[in-house]
Amino acid sequence: MKKILIFGGISSGKSKIAEEMTLQIAKTKPYYIATYLDEFSDKQMKEKILKHQKQREEKFINIEEPYDIAKPIEPNKTFIVDCLSMLIFNNLEHEERLFSQLRSISTCRANIVFVLNDVSCGIIASQKQSRKFVELSGKVGQMVAEFCDEVYEVKFGLKKRLK
Repeated sequence: MKKILIFGGISSGKSKIAEEMTLQIAKTKPYYIATYLDEFSDKQMKEKILKHQKQREEKFINIEEPYDIAKPIEPNKTFIVDCLSMLIFNNLEHEERLFSQLRSISTCRANIVFVLNDVSCGIIASQKQSRKFVELSGKVGQMVAEFCDEVYEVKFGLKKRLK
């Protein structure tokens, strides 16, 4: 069983690459864990979600899970988690619960491809909540990269293996 982290900037092509890699390692139809929670009725995000749904067509079994990605993951199956950034945002006030999920997943005998937005190259945010999100993203990225077998950075649709 393999665990892979794919990270990069927004619209870098990481989801498409993650989907391709997930399909390559899957022995049966993989599961797509979507973590977006539509609390804000954001038209732009709805369009982005529709684009992602069209991109993956019927190649995946879809699971909507905005809070607890450990719940649907089962041994000997293949999953893509798209994306950890939304999971972090949804669990911003529940940091220990988030890390507990990740510790649980790290030892599960399942193929898992994680997608994470790289928010570490910007300026220090002026809002406390934004700073917390960036810091938590860095911690989650480090933790997931540590237990993953492979780590890739994506820029402009190109992937570069780091681990």
